[in-house]
Parts: sequence; structure tokens; C-alpha cells
Amino acid sequence: MLEVNDNFRQLPVSYLFSEVARKISAFKKENNGAEIIRMDIGDVTRPLFPNVINAMHEAVDELASSASFRGYGPEQGYSFLRDAIAEHDYLDRGIAIEAADIFISDGAKSDLGNLGDVYSRNSRVAVMNPAYPVYVDDSVIDGRAGKLTDGRWSRLIYLDCDPDNHFMPVLPQEKADVIFLCFPNNPTGEAISHDDLGKWVDYAREKGSLIIYDSAYEAFVRQPGIVRSIYEIEGADEVAIEIRSFSKTAGFTGLRCGYTVVPRKLKGRYADGSEVALNALWNRRQTTKFNGASFVAQKAAAAVYSPEGLSCVREATDYYMQNASIIKEAFCKIGFKAYGGDNSPYVWASAGNNKDSWQIFEELLYNCGFSTTPGSGFGTKGEGYIRLTGFNSRENTENAMSRLIERYL
Repeated sequence: MLEVNDNFRQLPVSYLFSEVARKISAFKKENNGAEIIRMDIGDVTRPLFPNVINAMHEAVDELASSASFRGYGPEQGYSFLRDAIAEHDYLDRGIAIEAADIFISDGAKSDLGNLGDVYSRNSRVAVMNPAYPVYVDDSVIDGRAGKLTDGRWSRLIYLDCDPDNHFMPVLPQEKADVIFLCFPNNPTGEAISHDDLGKWVDYAREKGSLIIYDSAYEAFVRQPGIVRSIYEIEGADEVAIEIRSFSKTAGFTGLRCGYTVVPRKLKGRYADGSEVALNALWNRRQTTKFNGASFVAQKAAAAVYSPEGLSCVREATDYYMQNASIIKEAFCKIGFKAYGGDNSPYVWASAGNNKDSWQIFEELLYNCGFSTTPGSGFGTKGEGYIRLTGFNSRENTENAMSRLIERYL
């Protein structure tokens, strides 16, 4: 019988969002199929933009003709999309990132895990606490996490975030080889200033660390002085990889497309001390293990950068931000502490009454008929919190918050 990767045995039996879905399903079964308003999962509800749909139809027509048919595309992504990203997301903002630094993927989640192929198995990984579970779970699967004791992995460096430090991670005393940062943050919804992020870039340059910067929610930033790309910070192109997604900004959760920026200035070293460009390593990894995102998805993503597409992005993100504002206001009204929701579609809320996260989840599910995500699933510092998302419809968001206020005021 095959010997399998023993690290899987150390993971929780169920992925956080799968467990939430299981409990919701059990509730519905117990209550004759009662309708639940989903405020837990970060899945969008607004349809794809009209010009994106048109681009997909055009792409399908191209594939339907022998004269324009395309088979395997470049593993790095088609130039029409890489060029559009470089121009609109970086060069137009005064950031010197070029198409050769950009790799198209089938979504941010994949690359967040796949990047582990590039850095050493011996690397010490730092993660924010609370954090998106993929950062930790992938480290466990790859054998970098060590042993789990009291909810913390022995080889991970935890960057604890709570109200006392305004949910901003503090520089570790020890050296972290790889640092996962996410801003605007999932789950807390908090964003980071240039000064605060600059400290991390300085740390990485001094220590020789790599920052993996998850900026999937950058399009939701509304306040001046808040970072949208880590490459706004001088020197970041020497120490940071940035990962982005079209899932939340353009409704691509079902279509799947994102991209990863690996600047050519970014260097690593082999065990013998010889230097290598991480861009070249990532390119080698992708050409070996990935055949590229689909042509249809990439044509759709390119349409996002048209004037119509950019206008639709703003309209869609404004819509979800208004939902987040409604959620935050309602929870504050009933006496919860609520964070985020200003530059992010997520609201991070705590009753402050020593109830654990799953108790709050179940109380709101049974009393108000809407679901949340228990904060403890994001790490020990998430205990006592719940995460809510602004990604439902306006009608459902208002309905859920009306139930909340009616029940608790």
C-alpha cells in the first residue's frame, strides 16, 4: 500500500469553510430546509460585467474557428493580459512593474500554495494571527509547520494581531525567511499605511527575507494613504512577491483568474550560496506544473481593463463596500466591537462577552437566520470574533441586519 504524505494527518479534519457549510446544512435539515442568508463565505453575488461576457463570447467564437483556434497558451499568460495588467495596475500608478514580472494563474489561492515549491523546506514562515487558513495549512502540508500545540505550530512564527496593536503585525525578534502579509486584510478587514508597510520592507531587506503579499482586496481601498500594492514602497521589488485576483474585483470566483508578480530584481540563493532570480525559478515551476489559465478566462480578464470594465469594477466594489458599511453599523448598534469595512468588504466583530466564536456563530444562525465565519478558524487570535462579508445582495444584507437589530435591541 502507498505511503502518503503524513503531514495531511496533522491538518484539521475539515477545512474551515467546509465545516461552516456542514453546520449550515445540518441546521437546514433540522429546520425543514429553512433559508439561511450567507454572510460567511467571501463569494460574490453580482454577475459578470456585460463587456466581460462579450469578451468571453468573442473568445469562444475564436476557438470555434480553425483559422483562429488556440490550443496551449503560454504558461506565463497571454501578452494581451500581462501588458494590460502592467499598464493599468502598475505603470499608470507610477510603479515600475513590467509584463515580464507578471504570471497569470487560475486564481490567487493556487499560487499562495504553489509558491512553496520555490523556497526551501527549511524556511521559517511567519503568518499573521488571525490569517487566511491557506497560509498555515499549506505550510503544514509542505512540512514547514512543525508540531501543533495549543493551537499554534512549533515552527511557524506568529504575528499576533488584536485591538491593542490595531490589528497590525509587529516585527518579529527572530528572523523570518518567508512572511505572509495580507492587506486589506482577510479576515480583520483592516488596511495598512505606507509607513507601517515600509517597516516590513526594511525588515525584509535587512534580514534577507521574502514577503508574500496577498493584495486580493486592493480595489476596495477608499482612503488616501492606504497601500494598494506593496511595490508602492521603495525597495519592495527586491524582497516581495505580490498576489492578486479577479475574483472579488470582477466577480471571477466561478471563472478563475488571477496573477502573481515576481519582480526580476528579486533574488534567492541555493544551498551552496549561489544566487538565482526567483522570477526564473517561478517560471521553471510554472512551465513544469502548469499549462496556463484558459484563453476564455484571460480574454475576460483583459476586458476588465477597458474603460467600461474599470467603471464596472468601481461600481461593483462600491456596492459591496456599502453592504459592509451596513453590517458594521448594525453590529456596532447592538454593542459589538466591529472592525474593517472601510477599505475592505470584510467586517470583524466581537461581542466581548467571553463567548467563543462557534457559540456566536450558532447563536446568530439559530436566532437570526444568517451565517458568519467563526474567527477561531483563522487562528488563536481570532477566538471570540466572527467574520462577515459584504458580498451578498443588498436586499439580503439589509434583511439579515434587520433581523439582528430586531433580535438584540
